[in-house]
Amino acid sequence: MAQLTDEERERIQQEMAEGAQQQEGPQMFETSDLAEIHRVIGVVSGKGGVGKSMVSGMLAVELARAGHSVGILDADVTGPSIPKMFGLSNTLLSALDDNIVPATTAGGIKVVSTNLMLRHEDDPVVWRGPVIAGAIQQFWGQTAWGNLDYLICDMPPGTSDVALTIFQSIPVEGLVVVTSPQDLVQVVVGKALNMAAMMEVPVLGLVENMSYATCPDCGRRIEVFGPSHIEETAAHFHLPVLGRLPIDPALAAAADSGRIEQDLPQGMLPDAVSLAESLPDMLAERMREAVEGEG
Repeated sequence: MAQLTDEERERIQQEMAEGAQQQEGPQMFETSDLAEIHRVIGVVSGKGGVGKSMVSGMLAVELARAGHSVGILDADVTGPSIPKMFGLSNTLLSALDDNIVPATTAGGIKVVSTNLMLRHEDDPVVWRGPVIAGAIQQFWGQTAWGNLDYLICDMPPGTSDVALTIFQSIPVEGLVVVTSPQDLVQVVVGKALNMAAMMEVPVLGLVENMSYATCPDCGRRIEVFGPSHIEETAAHFHLPVLGRLPIDPALAAAADSGRIEQDLPQGMLPDAVSLAESLPDMLAERMREAVEGEG
């Protein structure tokens, strides 16, 4: 196993482009012979800037702390922030035969991201949609993930063609939708949920990020961006609230310094972790309901 050379990176990017040209409509990508992935959970948002990648990282850390083997597929190809969050800024992916070998964090989480293919983390990724789709195919199907209990897919914001490619090509079994407190939240969340419904991907619940700040002197919660609408939004869509995350400078510092695994407080997303762990039973129940409905 060796670090990717410039020639190998060029070959992978060429295969991405060729793979995109060969695609004709929806098709489920196969995984590598060196991968056995049991559950895939997508983390989505109706728009950018709500902390979706932070929630992806937090969920991965919490699942790993619970004793699960976890990977992160950074599908936010043009805006990847997962590597920096996990202290992998100066790391490059390696190769094993024709497979990409994920980078591994200090806590054992496996990560694949476009930023781990760049010489400099601030190099732009100026790729058209079909090439990005080819990258997703490589990250899923030509990566030696090993045996994973959970693969967290940090999806691009919005309802773009890349999100459509992921839904049509990777067996995402559940979605966590990330939002922020604002009046338009119901409309923004609705777009993401409607796309999930069209793709027949179940939504596990909602996480509201930047929900409040805590006064360091008196401990009072301050709703910096106005009153939360997460409860009424969740009730409108018949979904559970999986968490309300605070504006916390310590969390931002942990992500910026690459120490999210070490410095993330315990129990940040317990409901999301619990739902992820009960996903097999949930899917089985939905399948039974569908069969009974047909009967």
